[in-house]
Amino acid sequence: MRNHYYRDLYPKLQGLNQGSKSMDEYFKEIKITMIRANIIKDKEAMMARFLNGLTKEIANVVELQHDMELEDIVHMETKVERQIRKRATHVFKLNQLHLYQHRG
Repeated sequence: MRNHYYRDLYPKLQGLNQGSKSMDEYFKEIKITMIRANIIKDKEAMMARFLNGLTKEIANVVELQHDMELEDIVHMETKVERQIRKRATHVFKLNQLHLYQHRG
């Protein structure tokens, strides 16, 4: 029974990605799954798994960072994520203003 539990966790762990989740949600999901799979002690495996599932936009920023702990990367990437959202909101508002101005 226990072997099936772990056998099911490993593919789940390999398939995890950030998708539309926030950085914090994604990090928590990876951490919980790795704890359940009893591999939390392998920091390099956790770092590799985490980085592999990031959205491309955020992963590009991470590639520029070296010798950082996973928690530091999560903190930094949360800031990047916020900036990306602000930029997208700003562009959306400008587009809406542009459309409104051209209707009249």
